[in-house]
Amino acid sequence: MRLVKPSFAIEFFPKDVCVDLELIGRTCYKSENVVTGKSAGPFVRKLVRMGHWSVIEHATATVKFVVDRGVSHELVRHRLASYSQESTRYCDYKGGVCFVIPTWCSWIEEGVYGHVSELRKMYSRSGGGGTCEESVFIWLDLLLRIEEGYRSLRSLKISPQTARGILPNSLKTEIVMTANFREWFHVFNLRCSMAAHPQMREIMIPLREEFSRRCPEVFEVKDS
Repeated sequence: MRLVKPSFAIEFFPKDVCVDLELIGRTCYKSENVVTGKSAGPFVRKLVRMGHWSVIEHATATVKFVVDRGVSHELVRHRLASYSQESTRYCDYKGGVCFVIPTWCSWIEEGVYGHVSELRKMYSRSGGGGTCEESVFIWLDLLLRIEEGYRSLRSLKISPQTARGILPNSLKTEIVMTANFREWFHVFNLRCSMAAHPQMREIMIPLREEFSRRCPEVFEVKDS
């Protein structure tokens, strides 16, 4: 059993995006003649402040996520986006199943583990085991049993698309998402809020911060 932490990688983010958005947006007002080397940023900020969101739909960004299946199920609810996801029908995990470490088990290190006792000994030596809830080890033990069951089914020639039925939401998946800036803004508003799932917030808050760094005119995070 391999355990990994959630992560993301920005595969595509447009360069000089405000310059492009300004040229597009000024078509509405026929004000191209006032474009200067410093006018793009303020103009895009003004569009966002005015709620002229249709203009920023012309810009798109692509992100590759490594998350568990539970998070990916929520992510694909955002319909104004394109997705390509690791398939449990065609990917064979008989060589070892990979699971994502959730926020409530964040003290666990990434790695390959063959038995829960390995983790108990590790965190007992480091002093971390005493503060950890027994529920974490129950979760880990269940994952090991599921991996064993999956391997047994595959050894009996059960196909991956059938054997996947016993895999849990904790299963690691890779999913690539492309959306326009308006949709990303909407995603961040929903998935970074206190009401969002903790594992969704864990990945979306740092992603929003990176978007804000690259294009503060659209994604700047305001202090509440």
